[in-house]
Amino acid sequence: QVQLVESGGGLVQAGGSLRLSCAASGIIFSINAMDWYRQAPGKQREFVARITSGGSTNYADSLKGRFTISRDNAKNTLYLQINNLKPEDTAVYYCRAGSRFWGQGTQVTVSS
Repeated sequence: QVQLVESGGGLVQAGGSLRLSCAASGIIFSINAMDWYRQAPGKQREFVARITSGGSTNYADSLKGRFTISRDNAKNTLYLQINNLKPEDTAVYYCRAGSRFWGQGTQVTVSS
């Protein structure tokens, strides 16, 4: 079955950086568009970034510049680099494959 396993979250001070990973199995990773979403406490899940099978990327307008999505098809892994973290980035970050399958999420907490 399809499994998406996020990792790399944690507690970090404002201004710091994190790289999140999403390891995929059970799918042909290279042909799937992959997304990152996040859900802050008490808020709806929101789109963060997408990378297509061809490597094209797009980002939520409010997050451009600090977030970078990438993929390594040889490792079946999706990444999200987050720089200059802010307290409002505190959320559970989820990856999604092929607009269908979700991981369990990884918690990012940013202290001020």
